[in-house]
Amino acid sequence: MQTSAVTDLAHTHTRPVHWLATATAMAGILALAGLLQPDPAGATAAPPAPRPAPDAATAHYPLECGGGPSKIAQRATGDLDGDGNPETVAVVHCEAGSGTPPSGIYVLTHGKGAGARTARVVATLVEPSQLKNVSDFAVRDGAVQATLLGYSSPDVPSCCPDQREQVSWRWHGGTFVRTARAEARAV
Repeated sequence: MQTSAVTDLAHTHTRPVHWLATATAMAGILALAGLLQPDPAGATAAPPAPRPAPDAATAHYPLECGGGPSKIAQRATGDLDGDGNPETVAVVHCEAGSGTPPSGIYVLTHGKGAGARTARVVATLVEPSQLKNVSDFAVRDGAVQATLLGYSSPDVPSCCPDQREQVSWRWHGGTFVRTARAEARAV
């Protein structure tokens, strides 16, 4: 008759003391795991500081000045899209020896990339081809406000616009929405 050596070993027979030792070891491991939990996640890091407003002098404007220079006539800054960082809005026109060249109104943000030093045009609110001049220009309460001066016909001299319109633009739904602040009227 052949007997197996495995059946004679003490650890092959479970007894209540074995179950008690296993349960005690497991309880100890669970208790230790509860004590060694990581700190709770939280927003302990300070939010990044807002970036300074983009420098209007570093932007390339989509103006056709016939080889001549452009001029930044006015600029204003403010947070237009609610992200906590200011944008710059610039009124730009071609330099002219005489007369009143039409203006464009451009919204600027920082160039792409963490170290970008130039501003980039992200929206054109008024195209120079609309033949408008800009006065009473400001950024207030997240909106761009301006008075646009224009001409009722090509016969009106460029020195003397005869139409006036107060307008504003506000960021809404991913675009700038233009509204008239007062009824357009002749000057």
